[in-house]
Amino acid sequence: MGSDAAQALVVFSPSGKRGRFPLGTPVLQAARELGVDIDSICGGRARCGRCQVEAVEGSFAKENIVSSGLHLSPMGETEQYCEQRGRLQPGRRLSCQAQILGDVRIDVPASSQVHHQVVRKDYEAHDIELDPVVHLYFVEVEEPDMQKQAGDLQRLERALEREWGLSGLSCDLRVLQELQPALRRGGWSVTAAIRHGTQIIAVWPGFRDHAYGAAVDVGSTTIAVHLCDLTRGEVVGSSGAMNPQIRFGEDLMSRVSYAMLNPDGAAQMTRAVRQAISDLIGRTATQAQIDPADVLEVTLVGNPVMHHLLLGIDPAPLGTAPFALATDHALEVWAVEYDLDVHPNARAYVLPCIAGHVGADTAAVLLAETPWDRDEISLIIDVGTNAEIVLGNRERLLAASSPTGPAFEGAQISAGQRATPGHIERVRIDPPTLEPRFRVIGGELWSDEPGFADELGEQEVTGICGSGIIEAVASLYLAGIILPDGSFDPATAARSPRVEVRGRTFAYLLHDGEPRIYVEQGDVRAIQLAKAALYAGARLLMDHMGVERVDRIRLAGAFGSHIDVTYAMVLGMLPDCALDQVSSANNAAGTGARIALLNRAARADIERRARLIEKIETAVDPNFQRHFVEAMGIPHSTAPYPELEKVVTLPARRPDAAAGRKRRRGSGFSRDPGRDPGGDPGRDPDRDPSPHRE
Repeated sequence: MGSDAAQALVVFSPSGKRGRFPLGTPVLQAARELGVDIDSICGGRARCGRCQVEAVEGSFAKENIVSSGLHLSPMGETEQYCEQRGRLQPGRRLSCQAQILGDVRIDVPASSQVHHQVVRKDYEAHDIELDPVVHLYFVEVEEPDMQKQAGDLQRLERALEREWGLSGLSCDLRVLQELQPALRRGGWSVTAAIRHGTQIIAVWPGFRDHAYGAAVDVGSTTIAVHLCDLTRGEVVGSSGAMNPQIRFGEDLMSRVSYAMLNPDGAAQMTRAVRQAISDLIGRTATQAQIDPADVLEVTLVGNPVMHHLLLGIDPAPLGTAPFALATDHALEVWAVEYDLDVHPNARAYVLPCIAGHVGADTAAVLLAETPWDRDEISLIIDVGTNAEIVLGNRERLLAASSPTGPAFEGAQISAGQRATPGHIERVRIDPPTLEPRFRVIGGELWSDEPGFADELGEQEVTGICGSGIIEAVASLYLAGIILPDGSFDPATAARSPRVEVRGRTFAYLLHDGEPRIYVEQGDVRAIQLAKAALYAGARLLMDHMGVERVDRIRLAGAFGSHIDVTYAMVLGMLPDCALDQVSSANNAAGTGARIALLNRAARADIERRARLIEKIETAVDPNFQRHFVEAMGIPHSTAPYPELEKVVTLPARRPDAAAGRKRRRGSGFSRDPGRDPGGDPGRDPDRDPSPHRE
């Protein structure tokens, strides 16, 4: 790539891939060399207009760069021509034409990606007692009478008290402006929407039996909206989209840093997320053939950084100790204050946060999971770029967060991609032959099954997503290709050409098509760091709870719902637990948001219980670092996994491994048994180590 003196750092979002390139390199060329997904059917000839990108303005501490559109070459005639004819959106460049002149962060919008992300945040069925804050009431109102002087509002209030027992009602000017035409169009019959039994928020002529609400889960990577019928409790539509804040930073701390380093940074991210939520509500409503103006209530959940940015609050205090929240209380404001395109009198309810890095999304998860109703010790983990962890039962609940980073979502992985069709999501490696087989998103067949290529069609296998890299690393361990300390076993290079020498280390060739997909040593280390942080957070809560084991584990979040729990346990992401007691809570945060939308009592319940949860701060607890270091081993440097070993035969341990590792460079573990090459490398190769066949 040339000398360092003539190079610039280029960082692509949302993939997180980065590299140094000689000045003058076209952005599209840099993207191709890094494996970044940019559409260009014309082959970079500036004819198709599909390779549009945008240079993000601002300072980025994580990469230590100042990014600017001025760090790309000026627009040439071709781009100007496209812009004049509306083929090039404002602020965007054609990546085949724009050349790199300095350090720059490049955002690749979804419309320019060949493989659009699969947003996995569908709703799941859940029994919810229907009692929303908004109810509809149909009444017949007395017509005006010169002998009985009373305004339209007063006669409506009398009708509501007479027919429904509602008194002491109030309304605002917007309702008053709607009331007179509604009464006359309805022939003096109207339907009124009343919130909390005290406030008239809308009126319509005649009889109306439908009103809607939106439950919104604002994740750092994706946003999900569930549109619900407030009169029946049914979900009438669900949609998801990437969180546009990704272009400002892949993980939470990167976004906090962006807000701290750029004067308008927090406001930019606030505008971006509010617009995305409003657009997503509108899109979901349109798909369900509903007018967005019929959305009368919105509930919102998110982690503390998302919570603050949504509210327009500076997240900077969350970036440094003591990680102070602006407020941990639930909030209720006009939805229009969030710039949401819904009914002008709709309210937005934001669930309470629990601690500095345990947010309203975790409160929503708890509302869905109700661990306070159980005697068993439950470990509930919302897996994401920042894992939020809760442990306890009806007697006591503790909560903490752990900075896992974006590796679990495919970022910082050499061939990593977010979850899009064609990317590898399932991996198995045969221990005797060291040959892989895999399955991709959108497909049902494994790569070694007849018809796999036909099922792919013109789609290429171009990367590996988070669940795929977890299974790949775990499978490498089960096959004996990597040792418990995460390093490659050099002896396997002689057994299989798939284990290739890379300088002082090795890489495993997972897919030998075009492009070739490897699992490199750096990928293994990135997953070790992420899984160790997750395990350490859970283990720290167990210390404070005074327990050595948990009875059940629930994995929340869209990503958690797609992890194979057996491979997660082999990797050591989780403390040992009976595998039949480890399960997915699916999109529990979205479910909790729906519960708060459809049941008013649930709001008071979670507000009360959130105050009772004990907060444990991993950043200042000295035992966290100890647990973290020990958890770098696979599955763990010291902790046994008896429940896992009932289901999976783990590689045999070699007594002299510790001494051998002292002679190898790069080992940072003082106690971590190695692998016996002559031992049982795993289960029978014809069997899947998972308890279920895929």
